[in-house]
Amino acid sequence: AYYTGVVFEAFDRKGVLRAIAGGGRYDKLLETFGGDPTPAAGFGFGDAVIVELLKDRDLLPSFESAGIDTVVFAMGEDMYPAAVNVANILRSAGQNVDLVLENKKTKWVFKHADRLGAKYCAIIGSEEFAKGEVAIKDLELGEQKTLLQTELSKWASTALEHATPSQ
Repeated sequence: AYYTGVVFEAFDRKGVLRAIAGGGRYDKLLETFGGDPTPAAGFGFGDAVIVELLKDRDLLPSFESAGIDTVVFAMGEDMYPAAVNVANILRSAGQNVDLVLENKKTKWVFKHADRLGAKYCAIIGSEEFAKGEVAIKDLELGEQKTLLQTELSKWASTALEHATPSQ
């Protein structure tokens, strides 16, 4: 055993779930892997157990009405700065924006936007951006159009004016 002192685990009060968190003293752990003798303590928790606990208590937040107008998605890491810029323009125009700066497939982003209840998705691709353009997909109508970056602020304000009351 790699524990050398106090060990603890935390459980839900009903004792229904496995340990939510745990930890202890590990003074010899680094030595075991070739490191110098170092007194240490550690702690960890299980996110899956926390989610189950929150679900059981009806405390898990719902993102169905997150109030997101547009999800902004960069098609590659090289487009992250451009996506941040687009998100800032949309936010300055009054939109609530969710910015995705992860290596995700477009299909995932559209599902994510749907889960958030977003009306639009701004897709930042390198070819379009090199031409000064951004693709905007209307998720309710399924239509996609290309806007000049210089038109984004005006579009964002107009989109808010025409937003449905459910947003």
